[in-house]
Formats: sequence, C-alpha cells, structure tokens
Amino acid sequence: MTSTVPNAVEHTDEQQPPITMFGPDFPYAYDDFLAHPAGLGQVPATEHGTEVAIIGGGLSGIVAAYELMKMGLKPVVYEADQIGGRLRTVGFEGCDDSLTAEMGAMRFPPSSTALQHYIDLVGLETRPFPNPLAEATPSTVVDLKGESHYAEKIDDLPQVYRDVADAWNKCLEEGADFSDMNRAMRERDVPRIREIWAKLVEKLDNQTFYGFLCDSEAFKSFRHREIFGQVGFGTGGWDTDFPNSILEILRVVYTEADDHHRGIVGGSQQLPLRLWEREPEKIVHWPYGTSLKSLHVDGEPRPAVTRLHRTAGNQITVTDAHGDIRTYQAAIFTAQSWMLLSKIACDDSLFPIDHWTAIERTHYMESSKLFVPVDRPFWLDKAVDDKGNPTGRDVMSMTLTDRMTRGTYLLDDGPDKPAVICLSYTWCDDSLKWLPLSANERMEVMLKSLGEIYPKVDIRKHIIGNPVTVSWENEPYFMGAFKANLPGHYRYQRRLFTHFVQDRLPEDKRGIFLAGDDISWTAGWAEGAVQTALNAVWGVMHHFGGATDAANPGPGDVYDEIAPVELPED
Repeated sequence: MTSTVPNAVEHTDEQQPPITMFGPDFPYAYDDFLAHPAGLGQVPATEHGTEVAIIGGGLSGIVAAYELMKMGLKPVVYEADQIGGRLRTVGFEGCDDSLTAEMGAMRFPPSSTALQHYIDLVGLETRPFPNPLAEATPSTVVDLKGESHYAEKIDDLPQVYRDVADAWNKCLEEGADFSDMNRAMRERDVPRIREIWAKLVEKLDNQTFYGFLCDSEAFKSFRHREIFGQVGFGTGGWDTDFPNSILEILRVVYTEADDHHRGIVGGSQQLPLRLWEREPEKIVHWPYGTSLKSLHVDGEPRPAVTRLHRTAGNQITVTDAHGDIRTYQAAIFTAQSWMLLSKIACDDSLFPIDHWTAIERTHYMESSKLFVPVDRPFWLDKAVDDKGNPTGRDVMSMTLTDRMTRGTYLLDDGPDKPAVICLSYTWCDDSLKWLPLSANERMEVMLKSLGEIYPKVDIRKHIIGNPVTVSWENEPYFMGAFKANLPGHYRYQRRLFTHFVQDRLPEDKRGIFLAGDDISWTAGWAEGAVQTALNAVWGVMHHFGGATDAANPGPGDVYDEIAPVELPED
C-alpha cells in the first residue's frame, strides 16, 4: 500500500478493472468517450471557423481549446499569466535545467484515466511519486510531539498507527459503505453507484470530515483522531480538511485518488504546453499542421480578460487587458471562479442568480510549497550511531511531522545527479503561517524544524541554489489553491458542475460554459479539470447545433440517466 493509513480494501487481483470514474456524483466513462474512434462529435459545416473564447490557459482551457479546434471551430485563448495554470513547473536560477519544482500539481493517481489519455497523447512519461510509505519511497519518518519513528513499511510503525489504520477502515465501512461503493465503481455498476451515493449525499451533506470521525465508535479516542489528522492516509495528514464536507473526502477514497501516485517526468506543465503546440492528425476544416499556437497571433494567447458582458443576440463580449473588445457566440470560462467576482467586471446576466450564489459560496483552500536544489540525493546515505556503527537506516527520509514543515518530500533522478527537496508542503492555516515570509525566511524556519528531527544531518551544506516558493492564496489570478466544499455546499457544487447542460436555462443565460477543476466534484485533481473541459466541449458543440456520434454518446447525451443527485431547495 502507498498509504500511511491504508484504505479499507486492498486490491490484490491484478486482473480487476481499474477505478476510472472520478467521483460517484456523475458516473460517466470519460476515458471511453476519448478513446472511441468516432471522436467527440462534430459541428455543422456552416459553423466551421467560428471563434470561441476560452478564458484561462490552464489544463482545462487548453484541453477544451484543443478538442474544439479538432471539430473545426477556432478557439481564442485568453491567459493572464502563463499557459498551465496550476500545472506550474519552475527551474532554479543557475542550476541545471533538469532540476525542476512542481509548484502546483505534482502527483497523479492511476484513476485519472481521462488525464492519462492526454499524457499519452503528447508522449510524456510518468514515474512513481515518493509519498509516505509508498513502494517508491525508500523510507519514511513520522515525527509527532517530538518523537520520531523510522519506517520502510507501515508494520515498522508502533502499534498505535496500525490501530488508527484499523479505525479508519472501520469508519469507512460502517459510515460510508466503502467496499460496496469501491466495488461498484470498479465494475462500473452505475445503478449501484447511484443507489449508494444518493443515500449518502442526503445523509452526509451537512457533516464535516471531523464530525464523521467523531460519530464513529472506532474513533472515540481523541488521540487516534489527532494522529489520524497529522498522519492521515495516502499523501499524509488530513487535519486541514477536517472542517470540510465528508463528501469531499469520500470522493477521494472511493476512487483511490490518494494512492499509487505518479509524477510526470520533466514536469507537469509540459502537458498543456505540448497540447498548445500539438498538430492533431485528425482535424476538421483546418489544414494539416494546424495547432492552437498557429491559430494565435505570434503563437501567444491573448492577455487577461478584464470584462465579460452580454450583447445583442445573446452574444458574449470579451474585453482584454489591451483594451481589445471581441464578441463571440460561445465562451468557456476555466479560470478560478472567484475571478468573476473580483478581477473581471461581469454583467449579472451572464449566469442565473443561483449560479452566482454558488460561485460566491465556493470555498478555496490555501496551499504553499518551498523547494531547494541539492547536489545529490544525500538522504540515501546510510546513518551511523554515536559509536560509528552502521544502523542500516537512511540518513534522511520522506517526513511527516507536526512541526512547521508538515510534509517534506525527497525527489531525485539517480544517485549521482543533482536532486530537489520539497522542504514543506502545507495547506490552510499551516500555509497562512508562511504567507508573510520570503523564500529565504521560509527556508530558515524549515531547516530549523528538520534539524530538530535530523540533528546529525547538515542539509544546508548540500544546497546548491536559491529556494523557490509559492503561496497560492497570494497569487493574484488564483487567490487559493483549490476548491473544497464545506458542509451544506453540495447544492452549490451541483449547480456549477451541471451548468454545461443548458437546454433548461433561459435563452439569455446560455452560451457561456464553466469548466476547471473547481467546477468538478474533485477539485485539486487534474482529472477534474479534464472532465469539466470535455463537458464544456460537449456544451459548445450542442450550442452550435452539433452532435456526437450515436455510437459514442457524450456526457450531455446521457445526462438525464446519470444526473447528480438533486437535493430539495426549500
């Protein structure tokens, strides 16, 4: 298992079908949709060459633009900063170009099958990511309340950690039908998925993650809840999620989204950048050799959007930072939804009022990271005791702690090559603690914390460049890392996710489509960005009078059969 605290069921049969649907809310097989030889659909020839505004050049925007281009439409991408969004890979000044840091998304589960389609399409490679106690992780240190435990597998940890693992397994089984749902999703048993989930949504929409634990007899011990919050499962501690809706957590564990992660070799930002430059083999209307890059002046996206409003004939009019004004029959908005409330001047008529309410209620989590380049993966050196005798242990390990660093990841590309340490990856209040500090100030605090865990290790002497850092809540075009629903937010999320099906909306509220991972049921995962992009592509195609092939129905074609659970609004 890759989890510090494992999920309730371990699947040992390699022949079992993989989990492929991210979240039980809308059990649609996006991977099958993408793989079908009939393609994603077509628009009438009379619409070929029609411009469609794509606002936001992150993964969702680039995927949507790429697929619309293949249909013969002309995407016009607006991007305020750089292509990639929170797929942001940076280098270290003065260091080899091979040394990179993932400031946003850095690990992807196998259940991200729609995402994997595009990773394969552009020829990128992945490799196992060194999460706590993952097979790819040589060793893990869990340091709580000043006491450290070294482990290469979960059985190396004290009994209390295994007790906490058992408590989590029992909690999931008793409170959330874990095995039944996991099996139904693996088998793509849509009726069973919907049956289980409908009951849980009604029962748990108002419950926090922490309240869910407290309601379980298995977690009656405060000490167990505290350890679980600090060590968690999969990627580490989850206490920063304790105030969030338990439905958000169940979506993660049902789909094994927090297990068996892989990283993209060379950096995740390559994915949207390669899609931007890719010349599809199958393309309608445009000549062979056309790419998104070639459809844009100087090969660059248009600048930030500053105003969105509706004009005659239900057109969407876009004003950009250069003062250029263009009007479109359709637009896809993929940036962080809060941008519609602050950075962009918007007409109220863009969306129905209940959708504006949902946008305003969106809850974003903070997140920060800090990386340093080092001369080599020195952490693989073997430690010695006070008498100089070998201990058989690594001198430093992937580290989970309740100290300021919280999570420290060790990333290398071979024993004799320069490497990278993610000194700290934190969320919410832990991230806000870093906000006033510069990169160097953050590094000093982190080195002090790690020095208390590894007093014999001189990390500083191995550092070969300046640190790089990010606090996503301080990024002007993001204002947060990712959406996380609070209790009672299910109805809001449903409004945003289902917005791509617009036949029931008044005509004067159609034509602009929401996409991006914060519109998905699983924000913070690139798969959600891809899935909502495909929803929006279907929406635009339908808006222009197009259709999918009967053999490959799209998400909107089967919507009525698998629509997300609808809770009463009164």
